Amino acid sequence: MELWDAYDEDENLMGRDLLRDEPVPKGLYHLVVTILVRHVDGEYLLMQRDFSKKSYPGYLEATAGGSVLKGETPIEAATREVNEETGLSIFGLQLLDKVKYDYGDIYYCYWAKTADDKNSVTLQQGETIDFKWVNENQLLEFTDSENCIPIVRERLKRYIFQIKG
Repeated sequence: MELWDAYDEDENLMGRDLLRDEPVPKGLYHLVVTILVRHVDGEYLLMQRDFSKKSYPGYLEATAGGSVLKGETPIEAATREVNEETGLSIFGLQLLDKVKYDYGDIYYCYWAKTADDKNSVTLQQGETIDFKWVNENQLLEFTDSENCIPIVRERLKRYIFQIKG
């Protein structure tokens, strides 16, 4: 059973727990992290979602991520999620954006670097089935492709330009 801390809209802890797979009560939020991973050589990691996933099966993702667990900070969760989903260690974690959704999620969107061997990426059973590294131009082309999850397309483009700048 996965537990999350409940927050109000100003991210104050509310002193109650939320359970994964249960609706977040109106007026409460839980924290989620997404991390765009860039290798020190400048290439970005794309992961292919498992075909058994409920949403966007088989699509490519340019971020690792997931829910912040009870007692975790977003930074701790980002480091854990990248390691769980890719096997990579990261450094230089930088916040790109924070997005609040009315349905109860507050997303912390980061980018980070890795110096790990690019062939050492591991796949998480039930989550990912493949990976590839792409340069910046290929990543931008990816954001306009049918392989990119539509709801993250514009946000991802913004992040790429933030990292460039």
